Amino acid sequence: MFKRIVGWVVLVPLSVVLIVFALANRQLVVVNFNPFASPDALATPGVGVPLFLVIFGVLLLGVVLGGTATWFAQSPHRRDERHYRRETQRLHSELETARRSPGNPALLEAEDLAHTS
Repeated sequence: MFKRIVGWVVLVPLSVVLIVFALANRQLVVVNFNPFASPDALATPGVGVPLFLVIFGVLLLGVVLGGTATWFAQSPHRRDERHYRRETQRLHSELETARRSPGNPALLEAEDLAHTS
């Protein structure tokens, strides 16, 4: 319930701000990706795109690139976690096998130590 309230408290004002921003920046701009274009080429009109779409697009691209970089940076941690999970499962299965075997002296010793503590 608390997460829903916090979500509403954050998302509603953020949505209002983004809508007001989009309405305030409806003018058309020409996007050019050629940094070496001559001034004559820049003066010719091209296809206009609303400014808020350009800004939202760049923001979305930044979020995607940041998420991808974070995913690659966390790769060693995920690999270690998989290794430790497999090791834990292997040790649990060995322990269950040892518990099921009748008269295992090492297990009996460990149980005796556990009961005397």
